[in-house]
Amino acid sequence: MTDIPVDPNEVRLTINGHEVVSTKGEMVIAAAARAGDYIPHFCYHPRMEPVGMCRMCMVDIDGGRGPMLQPACMVPVAPGMKVDTESPGAKRAQEGIIELLLANHPLDCPVCDKGGECPLQDQTFSHGPGESRYVEEKRHYEKPIAISDLVFLDRERCILCDRCTRFADEVAGDALIHFNSRGNDTHITTFPDEPFSSYFSGNTVQICPVGALTATPYRFKARPWDLAQQESTCTTCSVGCRTVVQSSRDELLRYMGVDSDPVNHGWLCDRGRFNFESVKSPDRVLQPLIHDGTEFVPATWSAAITEVAVQLRAARAAGGVNSIAVLGGARGTNEDAYLWSRLAHEVIGTPNVYPQMGDGLPADVLLLDRATIDQAATASTIVLLAPDLKEELPVLYLRLRAAAEKRRSRIIEFTPKHTGLSRYAWRTIGYEPGTQQSVVEKALADPEIAAQIAKGDVVVVAGRANLAETTVATVAALRSVLAAAPGSRVLPAFRRGNVVGALQVGMRPGEGGLDTRSVLQAAADGKIECLVLLGADPLADFPDTDLARRALAGARRIIAIDTFLTQSTQLASVVLAASAYAEKSGTTTNLEGRVTTVAQQVSPAGNTRPDWMIAAELAMELGSDLGYDTIDNVTDDIAWHVPGYEGITAAAIAAATDGIVAGAPTGIAPLAPIANPIGERNSYDFRLVVSRTMYDEAVGTATSPSLAHLATPSMVHLHPLDLGRVGTTEGAAVKVIGSRATVVLHVVADDSVLRGTVWVPFRHSGANVGDLIDCTAAVNDVRIENI
Repeated sequence: MTDIPVDPNEVRLTINGHEVVSTKGEMVIAAAARAGDYIPHFCYHPRMEPVGMCRMCMVDIDGGRGPMLQPACMVPVAPGMKVDTESPGAKRAQEGIIELLLANHPLDCPVCDKGGECPLQDQTFSHGPGESRYVEEKRHYEKPIAISDLVFLDRERCILCDRCTRFADEVAGDALIHFNSRGNDTHITTFPDEPFSSYFSGNTVQICPVGALTATPYRFKARPWDLAQQESTCTTCSVGCRTVVQSSRDELLRYMGVDSDPVNHGWLCDRGRFNFESVKSPDRVLQPLIHDGTEFVPATWSAAITEVAVQLRAARAAGGVNSIAVLGGARGTNEDAYLWSRLAHEVIGTPNVYPQMGDGLPADVLLLDRATIDQAATASTIVLLAPDLKEELPVLYLRLRAAAEKRRSRIIEFTPKHTGLSRYAWRTIGYEPGTQQSVVEKALADPEIAAQIAKGDVVVVAGRANLAETTVATVAALRSVLAAAPGSRVLPAFRRGNVVGALQVGMRPGEGGLDTRSVLQAAADGKIECLVLLGADPLADFPDTDLARRALAGARRIIAIDTFLTQSTQLASVVLAASAYAEKSGTTTNLEGRVTTVAQQVSPAGNTRPDWMIAAELAMELGSDLGYDTIDNVTDDIAWHVPGYEGITAAAIAAATDGIVAGAPTGIAPLAPIANPIGERNSYDFRLVVSRTMYDEAVGTATSPSLAHLATPSMVHLHPLDLGRVGTTEGAAVKVIGSRATVVLHVVADDSVLRGTVWVPFRHSGANVGDLIDCTAAVNDVRIENI
């Protein structure tokens, strides 16, 4: 008989009289929670280091020398340990802690936003003494204090649990909130004249165990018992954070993070947390619109669908199926993209379909051995050939920052501008746009870097770091890394919400089809009879604004399916009103290929419809019945017909708490290596770097009142040592002269910008940097002159 091997990390202990199997290093409070024995606590959080601040988790622990009261969050499990969470001593200690906390805590539960979901309120009833012996006047502070644009602080309610300060320091890396003073005067505050301007400040509100921190968009809006809720997935970016969507009286009121172990650990960025306001914006398109030659006129769905069908038939008759193009699809669900791909390829017959707006890498990157977020966060080496993750994929930034901080991984960063991860990187290597491949190959020849690459698993995070250059140099650099580190995996840092899902379920060019840049060029040349914009806004999102402008002027017919009247949809002849996030259900696919659910929590606004339903009705009008009655029918059909999605049915995905990772896609043609000739930069010129920031004029941000004012005006950022070379000073207005246009911007001295380059954020108010970008040029150089 073979003995069953014993796990060397296994630890057996007794909690409240029954045996519990744990692992080395696990704290008693976590082991008890897994065993179903709740230990009250305030400061402990499973995603942060324990500090034992509140002492509420005092329990009797016998480690062999007799039982002693000890904080369960600070004591690791040990073999033979005996824990009693309900001993008289533990109960007296917990009652005493509650009484002390309530000595100065205001009894304002009826007006406190935390009332009904407050751990202090709950534990006062379950573990408190029942009455207080304190009759003295409570401590008073000025309140509330706006410590940022999104968060208010009530110091009277604070119980000094240290959760918010630890999150800001340990998790976000933005130690902008801290303890001040000592003893009875200790309180939470921010640094003088420096607000709590973290991209992740909303998480401190969610984890605060009392009502000390409240979010401005939710203050005094509802009580927990008024809220209906469902789990869903955030589609603000492609990370795919799990959320709870909450509403009251059919109105969205709040998003909360859900602890999905493979993805977001419960954290959300502030843009993803607070942009629910855009769903209920008064500027939404609430019904179909038909342009009568002078203005948009409201129309019935029947009339609008008929008009679109007429225009598509006319376009097909005038220029054939190749004269029709569909751009977009990353805004919606997998089901939306799947039906629109079927409509475009099978019903209309056009091969010109693409969801990216010239701001990602080629689709063939998805054919590479793909890493999951967990694999990236546990790899020995993480190679970054990507945009600033803190700005564009914020929660992925948190995961990789944690990997570096906890010494699990070493980050080797290649970047044209220092990013949020630069200070955590083992090596940060700057490059001038267009020189990525040579810089990467030189770095990989360094013995230290080569030795680090050879130590273990390597994950390459690859994305578009600069919108003012083509993807050729980045793809060439990626190939060099993969050649030097065989067996390494790639995590594609595509930024748009469901762009990976759209590409994988069919929103990609057919044989001989065109991508976005080629479609726009064809439209500018007068070769596109009908351009369909599926949640796409080329005038705002495509880097080369001049090409986008000429394309929309050259397209003879424009059909838009959108939630708002954007710059591009205002040029359409027909606008079909689409339902927004939380108004429709379905699934989405994040950047690692993980398929998760998207929930419908509120009724569609006005007379809007989901994108998939619009596609199905339009197909019917064109003479083809796609055969779907419900969203689950579409999900199941994807599982049946799309390679990689086998078995990911509606029932399977509903039962999978953390979603299901789809397999590799097929039907995407591998991209052949392309030569990357780049001329020498004139010594008077600067190489242009353009990238996105967290807060810009994106529709979801601009139409959310709590976020809209956080976007800064467009400015040109130079290295401080380059100011003298230009002969300018910080704050001065200068002319930025490109090959096709000149814009006027104010100067910012910025140490994160490399010498010889300038950085301008994309899609900010003021002068449009897109006017300077030629998307056909390998790189874009500009000259700076004083006015």
